[in-house]
Amino acid sequence: MIVRLSAFDIKRWFTVILIMISASSLVFASEIYDSTATVSRYDNRVHHYRQAWGVLIPTHIKLQYAGGMGLLSAGIGWDYGRHGQWETDLLFGFIAKHSSRRAKMTMTLKQNFIPWSISLGRGFSLEPLTTGIYFNTVFGGEFWNRQPERYPSGYYTFSTRIRTHVFIGQRLRFDIPDSRRHFFKSIALFYELSSSDFYIITAVRNHSLHPADYLRLSFGLKCDIF
Repeated sequence: MIVRLSAFDIKRWFTVILIMISASSLVFASEIYDSTATVSRYDNRVHHYRQAWGVLIPTHIKLQYAGGMGLLSAGIGWDYGRHGQWETDLLFGFIAKHSSRRAKMTMTLKQNFIPWSISLGRGFSLEPLTTGIYFNTVFGGEFWNRQPERYPSGYYTFSTRIRTHVFIGQRLRFDIPDSRRHFFKSIALFYELSSSDFYIITAVRNHSLHPADYLRLSFGLKCDIF
């Protein structure tokens, strides 16, 4: 059986076929768009998730000698602020045995503020003022937060477990050139003059004390990772 189609029928069927192809293309394109949008939303969520946890990654390591936080302390820290002028450090140190029965471990939480930096050329810069506060504790049963009952009331007015310190100091920093960077971005040498709450109150009450009696000098090294 032979079916003969007129020119009108051919045109009509051709139009239907074009409409079907166009509709299929639109559906396919819509599916691709939805899939891309879904992936994009997923990628954004993962990015924000990683970014939120990324702030916990330390940006530097620090080594400090003396300063009322032990003979030698070492730890990690975080730089932040628009110009990196804020730092928070977590340090662990030790107190040598000396006259006590054993050596002791210390922990220090330190907040630093570096208001400005002066370029000296050739990768060197001077940070003429560093200042801040830190809290230090010594691990051991002989230290306490509240005065034990064996002492008369008011005998000790300060906790022997936690000391609060304030400090000022300076730093000399060297930015390592890109071609020579392997582990660190920059290194800085610093010194600090510090005093604790106990020393300050004692100095105010006892005017016969000299600065060497209530001030502590410390030295340190900071290595920037990022």
